[in-house]
Amino acid sequence: MTPGRIADLLQPYLTRTEPPLAAPSDPTKIPDRPPIPNWPRIYEQLAVYLDLLLKWNARINLTAIRDPEEIVRRHFGEGLFVGLHLGMCKTLLDFGSGAGFPGVPIQLLRPDVQVTLAESRTRKAAFLKELVRTLDLPTEIWPSRVETMPPSRKFDAVALRAVDDMESAVHEASTRASSRMLVASTTSSPVWSKLTTQFAFDKPIPLPESQNGVLLIAHRH
Repeated sequence: MTPGRIADLLQPYLTRTEPPLAAPSDPTKIPDRPPIPNWPRIYEQLAVYLDLLLKWNARINLTAIRDPEEIVRRHFGEGLFVGLHLGMCKTLLDFGSGAGFPGVPIQLLRPDVQVTLAESRTRKAAFLKELVRTLDLPTEIWPSRVETMPPSRKFDAVALRAVDDMESAVHEASTRASSRMLVASTTSSPVWSKLTTQFAFDKPIPLPESQNGVLLIAHRH
């Protein structure tokens, strides 16, 4: 698939968020908004990503979605949508990354963020290592369960999308997030009610092109 076609498919996910402001020309000042994304470069990288994903998916089950255009919309589009709502941060953990969603699209969108992809399944972690090498990304791969990280390891933000055992994942994510959590989900799971003493929740944001998908953002008190 061409970068141009990918750009067309992604437009619904990119036009509902105010474009970020450029970083100030004075490097001594810390920007209060992310830098402007290099969209032509991102579309080129996503084309490479898609090609590699389709080749690996023919041999191992990286995603149940087989249609390339649906992969672009559901996986790339929703990943970028999460990234556009990330705000300023230095470190991000993609909890249960799978084939790299939403962490890799966020890394392409936000090269200023140190992204860590946590994926315990061996073959999926191997794919992530090959993907990061192919795209020449600074992304870290954690090929094990998040619970095996040192207890002191924290991240400014933790992102979750389509993870197994959401209740346990949300609990572990809450211990790793020093500032906020972002969850792409189809429901506002009742497990979130257990975190109200630690986090304040924004109003759910509808995911573009989805009937019941939402983005949930929680800020630590």
